[in-house]
Amino acid sequence: MFKKKNSDKHFFVEPDEIFLDSKNLQNFDRQQFEGRIEKSIPKKNILFLGILFLLFSVTFGSRLIYLQIQKGEAYLKRSENNILDKVIIFTERGIIYDRNNVKLAWNSRNSDVGRLNSGRPTSESENMPIRTYMSPGFSHVLGYVSYPAKDKDGNYWQTEFMGKDGLEKEYNDKIKGENGSKIIEINALKEINSENIINIPKRGNNLVTSIDSKIQKELFTLIKNLAENNNFTGGAGIIMDVRNGEILTSTSFPEYNSETLSLGEDISAINKYINDKRKFFMDRTVSGLYTPGSIVKPFFALGALTEGIIDQYKKILSTGSISIPNPYFKDQKTVFKDWRVNGWTDMREALAVSSDVYFYSIGGGYGDQRGLGITNIGKYASLFGIGEATGIDLPDEKKGTIPSPQWKIENFQGDPWRIGDTYHTAIGQYGFQVTPVEIVRAVAAIASYGKMLTPHFILNDKEKENKTSTVNLKKEYFDIVREGMRKAVTTGTATILNVPYVHVAVKTGTAELGVAKNKVNSWVMGFLPYEDPKYAFVIIMESGPSTGGANASSVMRGLLDWMYLNTPEYFD
Repeated sequence: MFKKKNSDKHFFVEPDEIFLDSKNLQNFDRQQFEGRIEKSIPKKNILFLGILFLLFSVTFGSRLIYLQIQKGEAYLKRSENNILDKVIIFTERGIIYDRNNVKLAWNSRNSDVGRLNSGRPTSESENMPIRTYMSPGFSHVLGYVSYPAKDKDGNYWQTEFMGKDGLEKEYNDKIKGENGSKIIEINALKEINSENIINIPKRGNNLVTSIDSKIQKELFTLIKNLAENNNFTGGAGIIMDVRNGEILTSTSFPEYNSETLSLGEDISAINKYINDKRKFFMDRTVSGLYTPGSIVKPFFALGALTEGIIDQYKKILSTGSISIPNPYFKDQKTVFKDWRVNGWTDMREALAVSSDVYFYSIGGGYGDQRGLGITNIGKYASLFGIGEATGIDLPDEKKGTIPSPQWKIENFQGDPWRIGDTYHTAIGQYGFQVTPVEIVRAVAAIASYGKMLTPHFILNDKEKENKTSTVNLKKEYFDIVREGMRKAVTTGTATILNVPYVHVAVKTGTAELGVAKNKVNSWVMGFLPYEDPKYAFVIIMESGPSTGGANASSVMRGLLDWMYLNTPEYFD
């Protein structure tokens, strides 16, 4: 045991005491701190720690007083202006290509985007793609879009690009894609402090169309030039593959600018489209209803052969007109004129020279020649799809009209159907109306011996290709009509199309308009090559002068010459 002398500051330990402790050291449990002498914390350390804690408390408190009291109001406003905002990441619509992978409609990003997103952060403006279109000649088939739109508070009420016409509208669900989103932190200066993507946008699917953009451009230019130089109101043209219904070209003049309508900023141009009597917004290929004139004659020739009304060799004399008793004035005659004296004509010749007297006679009957009658005229027009929608994959397709007694009752009450109405219907006049797409499908059926196709714009669309029907008439009757149409090119009304590099079969038409009959629709329809048809075509020039040599056939001649030099593969 140690002996302590509290009164001494220093004390002496005897040697025996040291040896006594050393013997006991081995019995200490060092893990339990036995045998160790505790040493108290020095007061100067406690004082140092206390001062340190006091210094931290004073510093923190001073900063808290500065932020919460002196600067509290300023930082409150700043915190309120630092907001988190959910922002749309706009997807890109699918690209629309022609059959040769040339872009027809695509996406671009430029300074115009900012004008669509005023009041939003810069990164959002840069995020908005602009839809761009090939032009001219494609507006009606491609259509246009409306951009995402905001209300007066800057909130989007339309968050997607919406197709508004043409293929953009028809295939909107396929090509629109799916928007993404992100969270951004914005300060009071509208600057972005940070951003995090929540959903990645999914790009829309592409469309590969059956259109040949080079041919479409040229056809549009030819129609436009003829219309502007010869006072036609407008025009349209369509070419279709007679084997599967794919549309090679479809163009309509006049047309709007797709980008102008999409952006919606050029109010002056848009008002011009709206107020122009030429109907810029109408796609004449599918929505234009026109008096067909003589282009319906091949279908009634097939009907007359099938019904046994006339054989292919019987000739009818055309002296320039036929006359029948006037129902109102018994001492007078009602005269139905031919466009010229054609003399004795059989069916092939009547098709080639477009004899009205011949078709008056086989349509309504005259002298000893029986006629089909209005019921059969309607029957055979309907067999070839006239008066019904074709099912083409474009919006706003209209259906044509085949005049009939019931139709006249509905439109001209108290005025009965007369033989003269049948005569006029037999040559495509009176209340007859058709669309160009109806006619291209009908003439394709003549080229393919009765196969009725579904016109369509998507390359290799098997669903549309398999949607067909058949006009079950004798092949020999089709051959007679086809020979008459070929004769129109070699010696008849379409000799302008008698070119050496491809044989074409054609039927022309000149439909008189109005009471004064000083305006006409000029038509040409046909197929090529004659020996093994691959393509059917229709061109209409709308409401032009009844005099003059400019007509739809001259447009087709210009196109054939151009194709021979630039796309000869279509004539193989």
